[in-house]
Amino acid sequence: MMISLAGSAPAADQIRDQIRGLIAAGSLAAGERIPSVRQLAKDLGVSPGTVARAYKVLESEGHLRTHTGGGTRVSTTASATPKPVAEAARALADTSIRSGIDLEEATRVLRAIWASRHNGN
Repeated sequence: MMISLAGSAPAADQIRDQIRGLIAAGSLAAGERIPSVRQLAKDLGVSPGTVARAYKVLESEGHLRTHTGGGTRVSTTASATPKPVAEAARALADTSIRSGIDLEEATRVLRAIWASRHNGN
């Protein structure tokens, strides 16, 4: 599992968002074990409390399940985004990065296109 911290967003939010993304993209499968709070905190150079906050939110959302003695795993009810959607999202990210467009701008463009398609235009 590859998680990296960058930018000004709180570390717990970055961890939470990246794990959500890994699940949505199918990189983390239902039932797959993820690093312990202590291990991920050590790997990222943050406090265990930071990772625990991220895991707690993900657990409350139904993405993770923690079992005493069994570690933390991706919930069996967590579902991946359909492959064509994940591939299109990767293509949008790659094209945006190559074009020098940041995430906020790419999101704005996607929202505008989504709205025009959803409204039948």
